[in-house]
Amino acid sequence: MNYLEEISSFMQQGRAPKVKELVSQALEEGIPAKDILEQGLLAGMSVVGEKFKNNQVYVPEVLIAARAMNAGVLILKPYLTEEGVEATGTVVLGTVKGDLHDIGKNLVKMMMEGKGLNVIDLGVDVAPEKFVEQAVTHNADIIACSALLTTTMGEMKNVVDLVRSKNLDFKIMIGGAPINDNFCKTIGADYYTPDAASAADKALEICAS
Repeated sequence: MNYLEEISSFMQQGRAPKVKELVSQALEEGIPAKDILEQGLLAGMSVVGEKFKNNQVYVPEVLIAARAMNAGVLILKPYLTEEGVEATGTVVLGTVKGDLHDIGKNLVKMMMEGKGLNVIDLGVDVAPEKFVEQAVTHNADIIACSALLTTTMGEMKNVVDLVRSKNLDFKIMIGGAPINDNFCKTIGADYYTPDAASAADKALEICAS
């Protein structure tokens, strides 16, 4: 088994110290940081994402794997910058105004980062103005809004309306327990996805196109 396969395997098991050790060894062996990222860490996270989608692993396993991935990415960051590796795209992510739930949002963030996307996490209780302002600042491709309460779903429409009123061309993704495709169409958002793994797949598709 080569370094990249081992990194992927240990990352899926959530073994952060081992991942860090192998990433460092792979760099010493002259393997490009980009390959370690894509064929080791992101490949491993892709497997975790698929298993999560198929209910073969659950939130705790995803969180542990993501922690191991981030430990490896931290070591790679300076090398990736040197190699001029850029993220595929940028997503501004947050839970809408009035809503303080963040487990779903955090999962989406991890899955998106696992696809090599740059994620700007605005946290919870995010006003429409802040979504738009940060998307402009970071030259984002996507604004991703999460809501868990039926009472805060309407805030998503406010985000859509603000983006449209300013004639900005960010793609707007929405998700969360009470949200469905019908609601997405009603408020004029661009995409709805039912879970974190699908959200990451869709975001990558949007940014890569």
